[in-house]
Amino acid sequence: MYLETVSDDEATGEIAEVYAAERDAQGTVMNATRSLSARPDLLVPVERLLNQLRDGFSLGLPAFRMITLVVAKHVPSTYCSHVYFRGLTRFVDRAQALAIQSDHRRAGLSERDVAMLDYAEQIAIDASQIGEADIERLRSVGFSDLNIADIAYAASFRCFLSRYFDAVGATAETQFLDDDPGVRAQLAVGKP
Repeated sequence: MYLETVSDDEATGEIAEVYAAERDAQGTVMNATRSLSARPDLLVPVERLLNQLRDGFSLGLPAFRMITLVVAKHVPSTYCSHVYFRGLTRFVDRAQALAIQSDHRRAGLSERDVAMLDYAEQIAIDASQIGEADIERLRSVGFSDLNIADIAYAASFRCFLSRYFDAVGATAETQFLDDDPGVRAQLAVGKP
């Protein structure tokens, strides 16, 4: 980490609560969360927004994880690629998760999932190129405007967080690194 952050011993109030909740859920306070504490007044609001977006995601947690994995590849964020690959493997097997990360169009996904990930990918690459036809494609495969907004929020927020984590030197914890060196190499899309 390039910046000074709030240590476990220094954490008080809401930051201590965030750290304790993450330690209970993950077994540790992630470097991503610690990196947010460099600006203590923003850690809690950013965490709340992430949790609200993820927990209330209209398409469910597996779709949220697919979106974040695909976006992390294109940011590019090695840290978020490792974390969201691991998160996605709770819903699909490793081979499927690797296929989605490699090329979601050839991963055996439904037309609907491919359209969702195409949209998320374009947000990560260059959202200025998205037009009404892209939105109509999503509607044509069954997405509501709420779903489309959720995809845009998830992809855009992942771009923001992934870039922030890289900018301040957050790195992936060992528990998120796959045991297979080939998988780790595939997920190393940006900063080591």
